[in-house]
Amino acid sequence: MSDAVGPGDLVLCVNAAPNHVTGRPVPLRAGETYRVLGVMEFACPCGRSDALLDVGVDFAWCQTRFRLLPKPKAQAKTRRVSAPKQKETVR
Repeated sequence: MSDAVGPGDLVLCVNAAPNHVTGRPVPLRAGETYRVLGVMEFACPCGRSDALLDVGVDFAWCQTRFRLLPKPKAQAKTRRVSAPKQKETVR
């Protein structure tokens, strides 16, 4: 996943289990989305991933906790153009 995830991408937290290394509870919430601030090419101590993701909460998290969300597709929006009203002069 590390090659597909980059800074600015949205990821969904799917695993809010305790920290892999310390066993302490994590501040992440399952089902919440986070924006990736950075990807660190460093093997997680758990051995399940080859990168750690920085999502702005504490330091960095194993990428196995997240799933990459698809990028939103651009949609064309119709806009109303306001034109000045034509006034007719009556004599």
